[in-house]
Amino acid sequence: MKILILRLVWVLIGSSVAITLALWVTKANSPLLLASLGGTTLFLFALTTAPAAQPRAVFGAHIISSIVGILTYQLFGDTFWAYVIALVVTIGALLILRCVHPPAGANPLIMIQAHASFIHLGVTVLVGVSIIFMVAFIWSRLGIGVRKYPVSWTQPSPASINWSIWDD
Repeated sequence: MKILILRLVWVLIGSSVAITLALWVTKANSPLLLASLGGTTLFLFALTTAPAAQPRAVFGAHIISSIVGILTYQLFGDTFWAYVIALVVTIGALLILRCVHPPAGANPLIMIQAHASFIHLGVTVLVGVSIIFMVAFIWSRLGIGVRKYPVSWTQPSPASINWSIWDD
């Protein structure tokens, strides 16, 4: 029980360091522009062995979903159907490319709502994700008896192409 409490405290401190740095460095006008990074922080600090927490999924999903959101906004504006189109295209792309990271599913909606341009991809999304990733990478090496993050740099997410429809 004591180990579990220590691990919980370690995860909470690391998470607070990561999201604080991400918000501070990106100087996001609205923390909601980084809302999906809250979920990313949870994955990288608490679910470190999950395929969806590995770098391929984290970076791939955030980049792809943000690009889809930005392009959809540029093509269709801030309309009801733009949100639907952006989310559906994002889900399809992430599944086909096997880089599913659930928090990044919010990015196309966030990008449309923010009327984001490609500058947001670099200045907000990539910088924010990179900071959380680096803190998780370092934090996992400072912990005692903790599995190091990442487990695999290239592990696909989902682990198989069938997307859990039937057994592998």
